[in-house]
Amino acid sequence: MDYLDFEQPIKDILDQIAKVQDLQSESEVDMTDKIKELEKKLDKTRKDINKNLTAWQRVQLSRHPQRPYTLAYIEAMTKGQFIELHGDRNVKDDKAMVGGWGLLDEEPVMFIGQQKGVNTKMRQYRNFGMANPEGYRKALRLMKMAEKFNRPVVTLIDTPGAFPGLEAEERGQGEAIARNIFEMSKLKVPVICVIIGEGASGGALGIGVGDKVLMLENTWYSVISPESCSSILWRSWDYKERAAEALKLTADDMLGNKLIDGIIKEPLGGAHTDPEAMFEILKGELLKHIGKLKGTEVDKLIAKRMQKFEKMGVTK
Repeated sequence: MDYLDFEQPIKDILDQIAKVQDLQSESEVDMTDKIKELEKKLDKTRKDINKNLTAWQRVQLSRHPQRPYTLAYIEAMTKGQFIELHGDRNVKDDKAMVGGWGLLDEEPVMFIGQQKGVNTKMRQYRNFGMANPEGYRKALRLMKMAEKFNRPVVTLIDTPGAFPGLEAEERGQGEAIARNIFEMSKLKVPVICVIIGEGASGGALGIGVGDKVLMLENTWYSVISPESCSSILWRSWDYKERAAEALKLTADDMLGNKLIDGIIKEPLGGAHTDPEAMFEILKGELLKHIGKLKGTEVDKLIAKRMQKFEKMGVTK
């Protein structure tokens, strides 16, 4: 397990527990009370750290190398009953954008999301979760397929942004994202969007228009990353922590500004500390919202979705 700088006290206590356990094993002396004392201290330390996280620390947690990615969520929630679909029927299959049919219990769902990759080789293969235009066009093709079969759409958002390369712009990156936003706003089936990691810029918004937009507790959603904001305003990345606070990008900030519909609690310390529990929590939330949205008339569903997004940013 990797530990972030602010998680060092947790690592220190875990190291102490490991040493006491080794000592108990070697000396055959009962150290149960000492271990329980340290475990109690560990629990308190985790709670203290978790309740005082800064915006930048939440950004760091959203990027934790052991944090589960889109395909891990899909495979766990569907118990392997997932069929990935490929290609945009125009250019190629974008590996940064994944999607396909999956079963949530007995509920068929179209899953779509960005996949970053779990190691260096896979991150290159997945382009670090930064989709090209064909990725967004693949996502739209799958959404339209879900609409055809009257099945709900679930998008899992985790991207540092859409790929900014010259070739992506040549193939219409801006148009592809804009088209998705337009088409998602009037899809005739329930759409639930969940930020499971990073939600940056148009790369996130390209699959982020839904009846319910939710964020995991330790994620962020913003037009720009703290580092990029810092480099533009201060010509240096040194002010990224200040930028993170100013951007109001945390789940609490987004809910307070009525830009999302809810926050999904993570296991203590973050999703990476207990992925299996996180998978079950998210699955329960998805089934709850799908159940509520399925009974809504199509015209009302679309009208309410549009009204929600039209109200955003309006001031008197």
